[in-house]
Amino acid sequence: MWKGTIRVDVRAQGGNIAVVGASCRFPGADGPRQLWRLLAEGRHAITERPPGRRGAGSIVAPPWGGFLDAVDEFDAEFFGIPAREAASVDPQQRLVLELGWEALEDARIVPASVRGGRLGVFVGVFADDYAHLAHRNGPAAATQHTYPGIERAVIANRLSHFLDAHGPSVGIDSGQSSSLVAVHLACQSLLTGESDLAVAGGVQLNLLPESVDIADRWGPLSPDGRCYTFDARANGYVPGEGGGLVVLKRLEDALADGDTVQCVILGSAVNHGGSGHALTQPDELAQQDVLRRAHERARISAAQLQYVELHGTGTPAGDPVEAAALGAVVGNARPRTRPLPVGSVKTNLGHLGAAAGIAGLIKVAMSIRHRELPASLNFEVANPEIALDALNLRMQQRLGSWEAPDSPLIAGVSSFGMGGTNCHLVIGDAPPGSAASRGSARKPETDGADSDQSPAVLPFVLSGRGPGALCGQAARLRSFVGERPDVALADVAYSLAADRAV
Repeated sequence: MWKGTIRVDVRAQGGNIAVVGASCRFPGADGPRQLWRLLAEGRHAITERPPGRRGAGSIVAPPWGGFLDAVDEFDAEFFGIPAREAASVDPQQRLVLELGWEALEDARIVPASVRGGRLGVFVGVFADDYAHLAHRNGPAAATQHTYPGIERAVIANRLSHFLDAHGPSVGIDSGQSSSLVAVHLACQSLLTGESDLAVAGGVQLNLLPESVDIADRWGPLSPDGRCYTFDARANGYVPGEGGGLVVLKRLEDALADGDTVQCVILGSAVNHGGSGHALTQPDELAQQDVLRRAHERARISAAQLQYVELHGTGTPAGDPVEAAALGAVVGNARPRTRPLPVGSVKTNLGHLGAAAGIAGLIKVAMSIRHRELPASLNFEVANPEIALDALNLRMQQRLGSWEAPDSPLIAGVSSFGMGGTNCHLVIGDAPPGSAASRGSARKPETDGADSDQSPAVLPFVLSGRGPGALCGQAARLRSFVGERPDVALADVAYSLAADRAV
């Protein structure tokens, strides 16, 4: 059972939630550190459709997108799933299992320690391509494992089952805002005491060419495979796929437990645009309202925001509405000499659908950690319908330092669903004195030795469920140490012994 201390059963809405762990699998970025490298270097991961995603017939939609490698590979034995059952399990379920394990390890929580506890799992998802494949094969090809293997709700449930977690286990579908809404609901569950620990995020895999083709008929998609957020060349969005999860705790619990606080969710809000516009047309007033409500719950003024991670799809219809709403609420609250920096991770990865919001959140968390703002790509001249100067907004066009001498770092993250469900999160810096701000790994309370006085010989405990897994873990450890010369080897040795499953 998870051993975190439970102090209060019911919390007032508006309390702070700590992000203590994260994992992701995005195009060109297998983990948060690789994501940061992609962002800091100003690169994108948009490619042509891989051969396995092109289908037998002609492709209607543009061939560009952000894709994951080897989505068909899965270590079923590690997760205790028989091979016959694994073949019937949606790769989105498999990916969430992997990301859930990785996120808990990143939080230095041994997965076995959550057994029987109130760990909540909240996963945004709306794609069900694998179910369409099963339906295409017909009832005769179905097995006893097919139905649970293709149900979207089971994407969250399977992780809860594997971890023996007894908190809420919910799949959330609010369209493209699904993963950020999942984080919002996870925060509410923690604040009410329904959960004592939560894993939240989203997943999207585009396995069928037909799904992208149908989206293009509604879209359309960018014909040249580039997301031109707020730019005059904006010509449609770029489809992408991936998944990401964050591990959440009430802030005071995370501080008491000595966790590394990566950033803090100060407040969040969700709303809908009602019937004032067409179903899939964004509503400026609704977007203004969700911003104001999030600021109110975060107990900040709009002027305190220093950066906003946009929904930023690069569409002629969506971008001007988002810019107008943001300018009205935040831009107008700031001095005219200090326009609000904005950007969109979609220019790097494409639009990850149900996982779009979590990509933006992890980008902001990494930006806070590095105290830098990466460039939003593909911006030259503003869309004629977006008067950046009048709105007091500025596209972040290059990697730059992010410092706020008189206050902690504070950013917003927006995500909007095609059917009108809007979500906005306010993200803050780790509090002074927390593990993240000290830049040190967690050590046992009895360890009073100076980190520079490491013993001559250090034990590095490695484990794996088979020879191949053991060798793989050794290779990952070597890569990690090689890429992080600032990390004390004594801390690595301790974490391997105390904070990993054996």
